[in-house]
Amino acid sequence: MKRVWFASRVVTLAAVVLVGAGACAPDPQGDGSGAGAPAPVGLTEQVSGAGATPTPDQPTGSPSEQPSRTATPQPSRTTSTPKPTATTKSSGSTGCPRGEHQRAVETYLARLGGFGKVTVDGKQSAADCTAIKKFQRRYGISPAAGRAGATTYDVAKRLATTDVHRCKAGSGLTFCVDLTHQTVWAMRGGKVIMGPTVTRTGMSGYATPSGTYHVGGRNLREWSNPYEVWLPYWQQFTGGIGFHETTTYLHNKSIGSHGCVNLLHRDAVRLWELGSIGTRVSVFGRRPGT
Repeated sequence: MKRVWFASRVVTLAAVVLVGAGACAPDPQGDGSGAGAPAPVGLTEQVSGAGATPTPDQPTGSPSEQPSRTATPQPSRTTSTPKPTATTKSSGSTGCPRGEHQRAVETYLARLGGFGKVTVDGKQSAADCTAIKKFQRRYGISPAAGRAGATTYDVAKRLATTDVHRCKAGSGLTFCVDLTHQTVWAMRGGKVIMGPTVTRTGMSGYATPSGTYHVGGRNLREWSNPYEVWLPYWQQFTGGIGFHETTTYLHNKSIGSHGCVNLLHRDAVRLWELGSIGTRVSVFGRRPGT
């Protein structure tokens, strides 16, 4: 028995080496072509891990079985932001704390639009608070308390400064990945059909490669080797790298991905609904720190 166990371990380690750095899942053919993906796995198995906690504005038309949210880090409840008083200028009477990036976040949200009325004055109002909370819920920022902190500022800036025309989109459908801004969007016929959203690509040592590719394999859930985790809404485009719903809190930059393009649940679902085998993928720029 020991000899059989040892032999199986050798085979497993050899498989890990063959996958290579940056591979989130096995390459269907091992040649990086992205063709010939395995058949979809059974839908009765439980998916492990997920992205940010689902929010009220997420679509309800996604596949009936949703990834587990048990692995998502939750904000601590042991501390709380001091309640504003009548003399606290930063919060006023809104009950919503003013963040250190208040004016900048107001500026970016006004530029993005779609989150409600904001006044660019660096002061927190009830309307500003509502708009910031809506933005935070949309992009999985936790806690969604309306405070213009560092993460909210970072996400708003990346989205507001993304230049969609930098993507080398073809005449058909193209998935665009801006590694510099860490954003993803979709275009068809030169027009944006899915606006920029947040992503997290390969960390240092596992950088997502730039270039032009095509979706070669799709699975509602793909098993990742050697990382041993299910990858929801998987769309592979080069080697063992592809789009999938994040299996951890997306805004935790310290952990990164192993080359894959991580997405929030609603964005992974939307990209899945749009995509098909052969969809063009344009990856450009460079993630800071890689």
